[in-house]
This record gives sequence, C-alpha cells and structure tokens, in this order.
Amino acid sequence: MPLDYPIAAPPAACEIFPIATGVHWLRMPLPFALDHINLWLLEDGAGWTIIDTGFGLDRVKECWLAILAGLTQGNRGSRITRIIITHFHPDHLGLAAWLQERTAAAVWMTVGEYLTAHAVWHEVGGHGNPAMLRQFRAHGLDEERCVALERRSGAYNRGVPTLPQQYRRLFDGDELCIGGQRWQVRVGYGHSPEHAALYSPDLGILISGDMLLPTISTNISVFAVTPEADSLADYLQSIDRYRALPPCTLVLPSHGLPFHGIAERVDALHAHHEDRLRLLEENCRTPRSAADLLPTLFERELDAHQTMFAMGEAIAHLNRLEHAGRVTRSEESDGRIVFLASDRLPATRGSLTAATD
Repeated sequence: MPLDYPIAAPPAACEIFPIATGVHWLRMPLPFALDHINLWLLEDGAGWTIIDTGFGLDRVKECWLAILAGLTQGNRGSRITRIIITHFHPDHLGLAAWLQERTAAAVWMTVGEYLTAHAVWHEVGGHGNPAMLRQFRAHGLDEERCVALERRSGAYNRGVPTLPQQYRRLFDGDELCIGGQRWQVRVGYGHSPEHAALYSPDLGILISGDMLLPTISTNISVFAVTPEADSLADYLQSIDRYRALPPCTLVLPSHGLPFHGIAERVDALHAHHEDRLRLLEENCRTPRSAADLLPTLFERELDAHQTMFAMGEAIAHLNRLEHAGRVTRSEESDGRIVFLASDRLPATRGSLTAATD
C-alpha cells in the first residue's frame, strides 16, 4: 500500500509550522543534492525543546536567529529548555554548540553519538578521513577518486564548526516529559552508532530522524573503525522494532514529508535491500571488490561526496552477504579485498554453512 502524506508541502525557510499539539516543523537548507533537513520544535512548558539543529552554514544560523526572535514575540516564552540530537551527522549536530552557547540549554544525546562526533572531528581512534581512505583503497577504490575524497578533508568540521563540551546522556527506553507529553527514546543502529528516535504514545508521533525516511533509503555504511561490522543487519533489526507501533502513528522524518504507514515502509526497505543483496551476489560470480560494484549499485555518476556514501553502502551490503554465508572474502596479491559468491567456490574448499544471524 502507498504511504499517506497528510501534509502536502513543507514549511518555508524560517517558518514555524504547527503539525500536532505542541509539535512544530522547521525546514533548513543543506549544501548537497539532498538539499534540506527537517527539524522539530516542541512546546515545553514556558519554553521549547529543539530536535536537531541543522548544518553549520551562515544561512542556517540566520534562520535560527529569525526563529528565536519570533519565539520571543510569542506568548509561550522564548527560553530553549533543551536541545536533543538524534545522531552525530553534521546536518543534525552542526549548530548544537552554537545554539547551546546562545541559549544556555543542555544538549541531550546518546553516548555513542557524542563520543563518535568528537572522534570524527579530531580524527582519532580509527575515525576521520585518513582511516576512511585506507579502507576505501583496500576495497579497490582507484587513486583518482581517493584523491578527490582527500581534498574533502575537514568536511565534517565545516559542517560542525564547534562541538558541545558537555551533554546529558540519553539511554534507550528513557521517557522524557516535554510539554506534558511523554516521549520515549528509541535507540537504533546501522546508520550511526546509537541513533535516538523519539516516540510519543500520547500524540501518536514518531520523530524518526534518519532511521525511517519515506522515499529514499537511509545510508547504511561500514566504517574503517569496525571493518567487518554487519551494519545492514543492525539497521533492519532496528526498524523492525517500529512494527509494534500503532498503524496510525505519524512519522516525522529528517528528510521528506511526514507520513503514515510504518509497516509498509519497513517492508519496502527490507525488499529494497534484499534486491540489492541479490544483485551483488549475482555480480560476485567472479571476484569483485566494493569499488568494482559501485556501477552495479549506482547507475548515476557519483561526485566525491556521493562516492563516500556509496563505498560505505557497498561494503555494508557485501559484509551482510558474508555474514549470511552468501559470499566469501579474500585478499588479492596486491592487498585488495574481493568477494566471491559462495556457490562459485571450488569444490575442494568445502561447503560454507550460512550464518543464522
């Protein structure tokens, strides 16, 4: 069944759009092909809770200044009571420290997102551009595209100019009271280390962040610090938990329009990723690297920014196939990692038993 979109168009820049009791929708620009992010303002007694902050751009700061000024003129007060960050990616965390400095509000995050933000920003502990490039070279990415990615060094820091130095830790299962409404923290995996979505049983609303998007599939990548991670299985298991929510739940995603139809969207995402897995498995009839398979997964031309996500996505799907026993990995004489469909292995190698995960 198709998804139901109860609101036909997004708010204009700097507009505060009421979407449910005490819940307001903001939309901010992004400097990518995906050109927007949805942010949320929740009425919180005499103040407001912010959900995600946008990318660290001057025009996004200008939008926030206009919004904060508009709140001052309202009759509910202008105080920001807290800033909740779903995950560490720059379009979500970007202006958290800037807003925290302006409003004195505490930043709330899971520990995995807070510490990963600091590790990526400082390029330590296996995070950052150098580690990513070593991983991509090992998976067959050619030097020309690696050099293009190297020129993007510091991109995360440009999107997140400063980091919060203190935060309030969120745990899976926490229940927050915001404006008299209950909001449950739902931690998910695969897209980022400990992504926090928020569900209000009182309002029938899920603020899904990037875990559940209506028309595009969330990027699922494997990072250099966890090279054999089964990120795709982690993600699919996480979104399966949303099936237990009432069918009438309104999903507020970070990109695209609010929608009804959680079960239908979860089913579609499972089908989409299984199609990708079958396609890759079929194309591993001869040993193939992740970079070899980029044209198989992505027919369009990819810029450097898109190549970064595409490589992470290809590795994630190949790791899923390996964990399921559908491909096996090996290392070529030049150090390049390649994958071969398990039914193409020589008989002398013996059979592989599929994983049960």
